[in-house]
Amino acid sequence: MDRDDCTAKFWLADTAVAQNIGFSARELRVLQSHVATHAAALSQAWHDFFGA
Repeated sequence: MDRDDCTAKFWLADTAVAQNIGFSARELRVLQSHVATHAAALSQAWHDFFGA
């Protein structure tokens, strides 16, 4: 996820933060909550796009 000069990467399997540059801890918790809520749809979109 990117915003301005911030970027964060999450693992979909366990919604863990893989990398964070610039987001505060509070923002990361909100983003992680969104990833957890939508993990199935995000995973399906990834598989559809990459064909894996």
